[in-house]
Amino acid sequence: MSHPTVVVAGAGLAGATTAVELRERGFDGRILLLGEEAHHPYIRPPLSKEFLKGEAPFEDAAVKPEEWYADNQVEFLAEEEAGSFDPGAHELFVAGGARITYDSLVLATGASPRPLGVPGSGHGAVFSLRTIEDSQWLRSALEVGGRRIVVVGSGWIGLEVAAAARGYSNEVTVVGRSAVPLASAIGTELGQVFETLHRDNGVAFRNDAQVVAVEGGDEQAVVLASGERIPADVVVAGVGAAPNTLVAERSGLTLDNGVPTDEAMRTVIEDVYAVGDVANPFLPAIGRRLRNEHWANAIAGGTVAARAIVGEDASYDDIPYFYSDQYDLGMEYSGYAPLAKGADVVFRGDVEAREFIAFWLRDDRVVAGMNVNVWDVQEQIQRLVRATEPVDRQRLADESVDLAAL
Repeated sequence: MSHPTVVVAGAGLAGATTAVELRERGFDGRILLLGEEAHHPYIRPPLSKEFLKGEAPFEDAAVKPEEWYADNQVEFLAEEEAGSFDPGAHELFVAGGARITYDSLVLATGASPRPLGVPGSGHGAVFSLRTIEDSQWLRSALEVGGRRIVVVGSGWIGLEVAAAARGYSNEVTVVGRSAVPLASAIGTELGQVFETLHRDNGVAFRNDAQVVAVEGGDEQAVVLASGERIPADVVVAGVGAAPNTLVAERSGLTLDNGVPTDEAMRTVIEDVYAVGDVANPFLPAIGRRLRNEHWANAIAGGTVAARAIVGEDASYDDIPYFYSDQYDLGMEYSGYAPLAKGADVVFRGDVEAREFIAFWLRDDRVVAGMNVNVWDVQEQIQRLVRATEPVDRQRLADESVDLAAL
């Protein structure tokens, strides 16, 4: 087929990357990119970091300048929501009744914030964070300063929002269900580093706590299972996200923590791919599926899908990566979180000064690494994660030993 049509359902980073890679790899067919939002594709990490803090304009978050899409014959259809697809007819049904015939379909429907799901959590003073509008509204609420902010959720998004709120001189309380923030992501010992960072910057914590209600009225408050009421002018829900699988489910795809794919992002339905937050791809490096919601995964998955569509050998072999900025702390993490759970942690550097690298070791092999206020080491960390040989723990911890020599 000389001029096939690729339809990408979802115009986030994963969907946009697929379109960009198709053109860069010489695909000359038709590309339609459907997005539920009015905006051209943008990346989401700045929404809880530099954009929320007022340090960068929205334009800096664009995947490509708006004119790129027209210049490269990518048909961007704003505010268009996919409904379902017919695998036999190769047709995508768009909400509203339109049908689009495809040769290849890429599901890039992303994820949505999980609601608090408690009485009172549906009113306007409870914020979640997923779109540029969410970040704009939240920034407007925070930049007033001197307000009481309660962040529900002590994961990455919750802590980044807490840091931004303190930057605007607000009073901040973080409520988390775990005993230590970030414990499920990086373990108790590393989570404590971040809790101490926030306490040093004036944030209060309620750990091992459960929110049971949000009371409105003149004196809004977050109510905990213990009976404590925390006064709150603004409540931010950062309790995770769920993959947007409705299109896949309506169309007969079997779900497993999102949409399962092979290493080339192919689903079990011919000519249908899944990328980004909604995809649960098989990673040959660890011999299992791994779904993650970080921006690097969106780029990797979109790139692999595009390569597969144009007929190249394609396999997901990128190491999962993400970063965070909080106050004067910057960090990068590369590795396989499921393998890191329960693994031994080896430190290189000064943990108390928050200038170090943490390595997670399983059977003396590095399965993940996180650099905190130590820079230009990601290439070496990823090389160690890819390595098949065990490492010497003492040399790994010794700052006098060049990482390149390990």
